[in-house]
Amino acid sequence: MGKPKFEIEKSRDSQFYFNLKAGNGQVIVTSETYVSKQSCKHAIEVTKDIAEEAEIEDLT
Repeated sequence: MGKPKFEIEKSRDSQFYFNLKAGNGQVIVTSETYVSKQSCKHAIEVTKDIAEEAEIEDLT
């Protein structure tokens, strides 16, 4: 199995978004859309930073 990866794509209305894919290629997160690619890249960096600190809250 490969490593997880972020992939930047363009929506039909020419905005940018990213998918976070698991090592098996399955999409596990899709972002909101961003007007610029730079904003999308910034969102990826922020996601990387906060994911390490994120707690799991089970609301079931």
